[in-house]
Amino acid sequence: MRSIITLFLICLGVIASFDVVGAEKDWRNSWPNTDFSKYNVDLSEILSGGPTKDGIPPIDNPIFIQASQNQVIEPNEPVISIIHNDIAKAYPLRIMMWHEIVNDEIGDLPIAVTFCPLCNASIVYDRRLNNEIYTFGTTGKLRHSDLIMWDRQTESWWQQFSGEAIVGELTGSELTVIPSRLESFKKFLARTDENALLLVPNDQNMRPYGSNPYSRYDGGYPFLYKGDLPENIKPLERVVSLSDRKQAWSFSYLKEHGQITTDENIEITWEAGQVSALDTEWIPNGKDVGNIIVRQNGKDIPYFVEFAFAFYAFHPEAPIHNIENSNINQ
Repeated sequence: MRSIITLFLICLGVIASFDVVGAEKDWRNSWPNTDFSKYNVDLSEILSGGPTKDGIPPIDNPIFIQASQNQVIEPNEPVISIIHNDIAKAYPLRIMMWHEIVNDEIGDLPIAVTFCPLCNASIVYDRRLNNEIYTFGTTGKLRHSDLIMWDRQTESWWQQFSGEAIVGELTGSELTVIPSRLESFKKFLARTDENALLLVPNDQNMRPYGSNPYSRYDGGYPFLYKGDLPENIKPLERVVSLSDRKQAWSFSYLKEHGQITTDENIEITWEAGQVSALDTEWIPNGKDVGNIIVRQNGKDIPYFVEFAFAFYAFHPEAPIHNIENSNINQ
């Protein structure tokens, strides 16, 4: 497993390093505009993921086609989908896998669509903060195996998992989460009309879109992670959590129950029909992990799908509900 991912990083022309000695000095040289006197995390938790600043290039000028005209995406492939003011857009993980961030607008709303493959975390943020609109890139750094983003206006560093600035001028600031779904392309088509839009590559030959560079990562062991693991669940099982991050539910648990309702009248539903983007080398051949829908009073609300280890790393006191007597093999 680790050899496969290391080979991927070598193909990018970089090799990950676990050495944090002198890291801050190197950061200052590479990031002269970042205010490293301000931070709210243990800097020793920040590791190099391999790529340099924007070595995994974000998409700043996204191109879309009508989703109904698609001739590439398979029905069971996962997409990050957003519907805002009757505008519907889908961002396939086959593209997000290679870019991790899309700076976009949906109507009059500036958004950052983000995906961290190592944590399986797909989150959409409002790019507005304090009457400014920010654009984001990839630092090449990880914390708890999660993508650290940077903004081009202040060069502050942001934790993708939480939307919080952790280093730099904007330390402590938080981005607003925009409701989105991680669903199969088929389900996206079924709930939208002929005007729905689908993200396509700016250059089809830039990356081997549709392939998974983290082949067989799903179900294995976290990469570039040195923290503790949850005890009652495999580290790379998917879990669902809500905005308050007070608890999470495993996909196994949700599959067994079909639908659960929380004390706040939030309905969490599992349905088959979406493959994992992090299983087989060719994404459409991945195992079926299912779709999640989270609604309150009939409306979509923000939710998060991530690997169990990542949820635990950021919220170690929060319980993870899992099926009883599950075979935990960490």
